[in-house]
Amino acid sequence: MASFDVIIIGAGLGGINSAYRLQQQLPHLSYAILETRDKIGGTWDLFRYPGIRSDSDLDTYGFAWKPWNQPSPIGKGAEILNYMKEAAAEQGIDRHIELRRQLRSASWSSEKQRWTLTVDDQSAAEGRRPLLYSARFLLLCTGYFDFHQPLETVIPGLENFQGHVVHPQFWPEDLDYAGKNVVVVGSGATAITLLPALAEKAARVTMLQRSPSYIVEIPSNRSGRDSWLSRFLPSWILHPWRRLISMLWSRYIFLSCQAHPEKARERLIGMLDGKLPPHLPVNPHFTPSYFPYDQRVTLTPDGDFFKCLRSGKGDVKTGVVKQVVTDGILVQTTTKEGDGDNEDLFLGADIIVTATGLKIQIGGGITFEVDGKSVSPSDQLLWRGSMMQGMPNFGLMLGYTSISYTLGLDAAVLIFCRVLKLMERKKATTVIPRVDPGVTLSLRPYDNLTSTYVLRGIHLLPKVADKAPWLPRSSILSDYWAAHFGRIDTCLEMIKGEGPGLQERKKTS
Repeated sequence: MASFDVIIIGAGLGGINSAYRLQQQLPHLSYAILETRDKIGGTWDLFRYPGIRSDSDLDTYGFAWKPWNQPSPIGKGAEILNYMKEAAAEQGIDRHIELRRQLRSASWSSEKQRWTLTVDDQSAAEGRRPLLYSARFLLLCTGYFDFHQPLETVIPGLENFQGHVVHPQFWPEDLDYAGKNVVVVGSGATAITLLPALAEKAARVTMLQRSPSYIVEIPSNRSGRDSWLSRFLPSWILHPWRRLISMLWSRYIFLSCQAHPEKARERLIGMLDGKLPPHLPVNPHFTPSYFPYDQRVTLTPDGDFFKCLRSGKGDVKTGVVKQVVTDGILVQTTTKEGDGDNEDLFLGADIIVTATGLKIQIGGGITFEVDGKSVSPSDQLLWRGSMMQGMPNFGLMLGYTSISYTLGLDAAVLIFCRVLKLMERKKATTVIPRVDPGVTLSLRPYDNLTSTYVLRGIHLLPKVADKAPWLPRSSILSDYWAAHFGRIDTCLEMIKGEGPGLQERKKTS
């Protein structure tokens, strides 16, 4: 049985970042990263649809400790994957990664004060017995969506279609869409990315949406001032500066939209003036029914989405799918919001792309036990955004949904490392977040986004409450302050084992 102080599950952004923080702050601890896939990268290795890119700037979406040196702050999928591989290699993290290791179950023993992991070796012959690993701490960095199944969406008659039906999560490498008519069902970031990318080869691409999203044009290259600074400032100064400015700016935009939702709505819709072709009115095609940041605002670098619409190779239809037939989709379109003036339309298609969202899953389908009793992270309260109520020596690394995901991951692992240091000082071997006796908590939603995939999977997300340290995350600035300077000794039960403490145990192993 392979034994480590810490085992990290997942070699995506969260796993690589957690490994870096761990080896920088607690270099005396041994660790391994177990990754199900045959390559590192997580999301950025899985998703390979045309045009895939980040929907946040890499100054904040990237690692705090690894500058993003590309001319554009919006990274393409292949660029981000290479950046992650580079980061892992530079820090020696890649030497700790074991690929094709799928964690099936994790069982905690209070007697042994260790997790025992049952792991399938994906590279082994079928029928081979699973591998066993042992760890004092288990750090889950598997993200928040199901890698094996997309969000199930009922599209009437889809089984009748005789062309290709594809989901962006599992894009076929050999799919030939050149000269074809493509219909992309959806209106989120993926659909808005796909439309201009597919239109480069397809005869025509239509985005079919039930309801619109806010779409904001951003420049793909950095500002002139930033380019000027990059000539004189070293990267160890420039990167933190870029990161800080982007964090502050995104926080300002978010708070402004929350404080003045009507004005924000008018401003974002007003920014569409002159960007749309005459046949596509703002209402109903670009007038969302919700306020900005009730769902995430989508971005289009250099307005490539709008350019595609103006070129005539791309189009948008708003309505409800009545029926999919052998060669296309019958749609009841909306011609004007709220006036009941609808008409039926046929969209001919050779390919239908179902960009209808991700299926939320916490823990990657792993089963957990604590002293023989089944537990689920989704049923537990989240302690300071990083550990789970009642789960010993266990960390859950989740990022933000409204702003750059990686910022949340980093805040969570910084707190986790501080807890381990506190355990060393107290010579504790086990830590368990617990609600103080006599305290009454009222549950709050983990996330306030109203996106379909969030609403359908909200029950699968960890629980948060109305009192610290069980509160939902409030902002990146307060979270980073808490990660570095906030109290971390509340609602934690620390147990001293019969043997040596954390640091001493490592020295004797």
